[in-house]
Amino acid sequence: MAKAEWYRNSEWNPEIEAAFFEKLRRARDKAQYLKLQAAHLAKPHPQVALSLLDQFFALGEEYFLPDAHVAAANAYLFLGQTDRAVEAYKKALEAERQRPSYRTTAWNEFVLLVAGHPIESEFDEAIRVLNENRSDLVFPKLVFAWHGAYALIQAQRGHREEAKDHAIKALDAAHQGHSGFRRDPKIGLIGKEHDDIKRKLQQLTGKNFWKALAPWAISN
Repeated sequence: MAKAEWYRNSEWNPEIEAAFFEKLRRARDKAQYLKLQAAHLAKPHPQVALSLLDQFFALGEEYFLPDAHVAAANAYLFLGQTDRAVEAYKKALEAERQRPSYRTTAWNEFVLLVAGHPIESEFDEAIRVLNENRSDLVFPKLVFAWHGAYALIQAQRGHREEAKDHAIKALDAAHQGHSGFRRDPKIGLIGKEHDDIKRKLQQLTGKNFWKALAPWAISN
């Protein structure tokens, strides 16, 4: 690993930990390095990531708060603590509202989490977040997240045609093979991490799903 990458470890052991904290001890911008290292460990070592984030939050740093809360949300998800992940995403979104120019992946990850599980108690908040970010659909993955989450929520609320229309738009975005940016044709595309959401959206476009969801609402 390059010397400048001491704060982007994807593995963690006593030797790496000792080297990291030795570098951190001499670093001026400790908060940023704690946030970055935690983000890289959120999936492979979620407990370590959360420990590093506790140290980040203790510093009282405000500028990187949205990123730190997103990293915490990802760690909680890999620990199976969905409720805490939801709260972490909401904290990230609130921090972004305080600093509108600071953008993270919080909104699209939050709405897909709420809509995909589904977490009905957070539907209204998810719709609020979707409305706040309707103009932020720069990449296919954001188009997918917006229409996909909206479709799944409307399906749960029994709004059949609206759910179907948005599911089609989300799947269209998922099938795009080019970002629309000549210099970065692969940036912002949909990967396999959303296959489960895609399957649910595909079901929304067919009759069998609606028979299962609300058999009384479908005629022969």
